[in-house]
Amino acid sequence: MHWTTADGPVSTRRTLSLPALVFALAAAFGCAQPAVEPAPETVYPGASWERISDPASAGFSAEALDAIHPYVEGINTTAVMAAVGGRVLFEHGPVDEISYLASVRKSILAMLYGRYVEDGTIDLELTVADLGMDDVQGLLPIEKQARVLDLVTARSGVYHPASNSGDNLADAPPRGSQEPGTYYLYSNWDFNAAGAVFEQLTERNIYDALGTDLALPLGFEDWHRWIHRKSGDATRSRNLAYHMNLSTRDMTRIGYLMLRGGMWREERVLPDGWAERISGLVTPSEEMNPESRRGGDFGYGYMWWIWDGPAVPEAFRGAYTGRGAWGQYITVIPSLDMVVAHKTVPEVATPWDDYMGILDRLVAAHCGPDC
Repeated sequence: MHWTTADGPVSTRRTLSLPALVFALAAAFGCAQPAVEPAPETVYPGASWERISDPASAGFSAEALDAIHPYVEGINTTAVMAAVGGRVLFEHGPVDEISYLASVRKSILAMLYGRYVEDGTIDLELTVADLGMDDVQGLLPIEKQARVLDLVTARSGVYHPASNSGDNLADAPPRGSQEPGTYYLYSNWDFNAAGAVFEQLTERNIYDALGTDLALPLGFEDWHRWIHRKSGDATRSRNLAYHMNLSTRDMTRIGYLMLRGGMWREERVLPDGWAERISGLVTPSEEMNPESRRGGDFGYGYMWWIWDGPAVPEAFRGAYTGRGAWGQYITVIPSLDMVVAHKTVPEVATPWDDYMGILDRLVAAHCGPDC
């Protein structure tokens, strides 16, 4: 088991893996340009995941997929799984090993919010003042006007210190200078406060909700409630970080629920439209802050990173990802009906560019009916 108490820095900028690289890889393995049609057959994992025995039947080159393994061996990946149409297409490493998710916890919290927003337990228009929230240093009157909606979209305008590191609070403008809802900043104060709001309004522990609302209906293979515990420095902020610990294969189930729009077989696990709402663009790439985040490939939704911008390759249009320090990722690529989950042992990072090398190679392995 691996533990840490900090989310760690997460950069949204990368040197682009140009579409030309994807197409060159595809050409090298005799594959056509990635198409955008979903896999013809949709299944759901049961007690365990089904495997795709013949990648060509799903529109992928077996040779190209095999060539990904040496690449993964050369980077700091602990485990990676890619599923297409609900079956495993590619797998490397111990996908059953449990470790912490870093900031991917935030994307999962956004999912947990759904049913309680739908039934009115959580009102996204409530303000920090309405909820009677304050913090160690005290919150300014303008900061108390931040809504729950502003917390989950990282637009609160509250720049009080957070209980844990791994955000952009060092780049925040002066406290009280931004009207809530108008200025994006990746802030663990927002995210941790969103966790505190969830527990206050639902009267449920986040980890209990994770178990009943996601682990149980999705049939997690490696769920252990006792592993999960909050952490952080309560002398800096009352709101602690709600770190989560899951396996790669259970992370893939989470991504697959998002890909299927919140449905799991015949059961609606997330409210109708909620998966689309939280993975939709709220802050476009040109409005990201600090300014060094602008001009990249990503905007932001409800605690999910959204591919955005004119340079995004076609296969990644509509794609989104949860991103955590060291190399924890859940990525949904609707154009290929694909989910990818990736883990690293904390302290040995897999940079985003290295992970994009995996994604680009998976996209390049898609050859449609010409396989």
